[in-house]
Amino acid sequence: MSFVLVLCSLLLWACNIISPENDPITYGESYIPNLLSTDKAAYKPGEVVKFSLNSMPEQAVQVRYTHLGEVLSQSAVSAQSWTWQPPTEDFQGYMAELHATIGGKDSVIASVGIDVSSEPSRFPRNGFLSSYGSMSQKEINAILGDLNRYHINYVQFQDWHWKHHHPLAGSATQPMDVWTDIISRNCYRSTVQAYIDGAHERGMLTLFYNLGYGCLEDFATDDVSREWLMYTDRLHQNIDNHPLGSPFKSAIYLANMHDQGWRDYLRQRNDEVYSTFNFDGWQIDQLGARPTAVYDYEGRNIDVQAAFGSFIANEKAAQPSKRIVMNAVGQYGQQEQIATAPVDFLYTEVWEHSNTNGYSVFSNIITDNARWSGGKQTVLAAYLNYDLGLKGRGYFNTPGIIMATAAASAWGGTILQMGEHMLCHEYFPDDNLSMTGQLKRAMIRYYDFAVAYENLLRPDAPAGGVNTDWFGVDVTGKDGACTFNQWGPVKDQIATVGRHVGSRDVIHLLSYRNATHLDWCDSDGDQAAQSMLTNIPVSLEVGSKPARVWVATPDWQQGAAIEPEWSYESGTLNITVPALQYWTMIVVEK
Repeated sequence: MSFVLVLCSLLLWACNIISPENDPITYGESYIPNLLSTDKAAYKPGEVVKFSLNSMPEQAVQVRYTHLGEVLSQSAVSAQSWTWQPPTEDFQGYMAELHATIGGKDSVIASVGIDVSSEPSRFPRNGFLSSYGSMSQKEINAILGDLNRYHINYVQFQDWHWKHHHPLAGSATQPMDVWTDIISRNCYRSTVQAYIDGAHERGMLTLFYNLGYGCLEDFATDDVSREWLMYTDRLHQNIDNHPLGSPFKSAIYLANMHDQGWRDYLRQRNDEVYSTFNFDGWQIDQLGARPTAVYDYEGRNIDVQAAFGSFIANEKAAQPSKRIVMNAVGQYGQQEQIATAPVDFLYTEVWEHSNTNGYSVFSNIITDNARWSGGKQTVLAAYLNYDLGLKGRGYFNTPGIIMATAAASAWGGTILQMGEHMLCHEYFPDDNLSMTGQLKRAMIRYYDFAVAYENLLRPDAPAGGVNTDWFGVDVTGKDGACTFNQWGPVKDQIATVGRHVGSRDVIHLLSYRNATHLDWCDSDGDQAAQSMLTNIPVSLEVGSKPARVWVATPDWQQGAAIEPEWSYESGTLNITVPALQYWTMIVVEK
């Protein structure tokens, strides 16, 4: 989270959040029939997967276990819970498909993705928590259960801390049981710890959030020296700060991340955090480029971003077992500093918008990050339906959320979206917008899809290099109903992009046929739904006759792989694509 709003907007949503009449509420139908779940968000090689169904289907069902469209095994389902032992190969995605005969046809009625990975940073899926009041274990389990169903394997604890410069309330020897956060909400140590324990039980890593250079106005009482801070003048009279009004406790005053005194001080405060809570690491925040020049106590000009790389390296050296992620606000400091530092993955807070080709913002960030870092994965902090959320209580616009999620996923990234609520704002506790039942079902399918096909969507980088095997795809629609174009998106058309993954070519079809606009944010929530197309005859050029062709989409048949009708003649592959609504993936095996 970065505090980049003008103050009037900040106060608007801050007041909404703390008003009793705006307590969290659930809009729309939330019950999902035949919901298939697993006991963990991810599994180590050799671990057994435990499945559960929220209700037994009326008809006879079987479960089949697949990997990249290939059926590994299948068996009958006779109870609401059972187990499966996946293959022991590391870094693999699988899908469990519950299928039954309906109307004389075999139909997939439920599915779930399974990630088998010894290292979460290989396929990071970032989620969040943002409220730590007095909570029962049942309430905590319900929220973690939702994150688990989305396969979240990193949970960042937003706004959990006491003060930016003194995150642990009290001391390591006498931590407080209850403290107030920056907006004076009560936070309970028992709730924070229960969340950490519950996340670990579900195979998730936990990251505590904090600025890398923030202080509240009482910093001097906690032994923070003015010599460690940044100033907007050369005579150290005016401390650089981010102003916040009521109901926030204080403005945020900014320290100099180059200063060794500040580094040593904050490292000691972090050691206190780790000695009290078994967090797995730190999600470091920043505020992006400063609006004016800044100076150290001696009046020397400061290049803020130039400190990021060494700051991260020093923190990692002090706590080698702890994970580090750092926010790059609008990519500030990413290329030269963060991307080459010892972070688990690259985290970009996205502020660039375009109504004409905005989804390309995602593809540009994801491919830049991979190139700059030598192949690390990207998580996008992209706040969807932003302006809609500022207007007060309401619903997320389902088409806008799906189209942004599809674009990010097809290009190998993921969006930070899921917490106690879906995220619409950089102040994470803001829960003005709620998910309808339709959106909840869609997001479960999209997260399952991203996990099941992670080896195609987020492939390994070659030794010593980066997977840059993207290629343009010329797709022709034979019946004239669809117009295709190579990425980026064009209104009224279907965008295409391909990627070579080992012996497979993966071709993505992303529909913008009914798009109201092409801005990933869908800020006003007015993006239009994409119509479902079925049995679309398409052609594309391939080098030789494929060994196998299959397609999959999160919008149909619960994401299961389907073998379509296809033929090959003189370098042209003709396929009848069974379904395309928002995103369909064609896989050509050589």
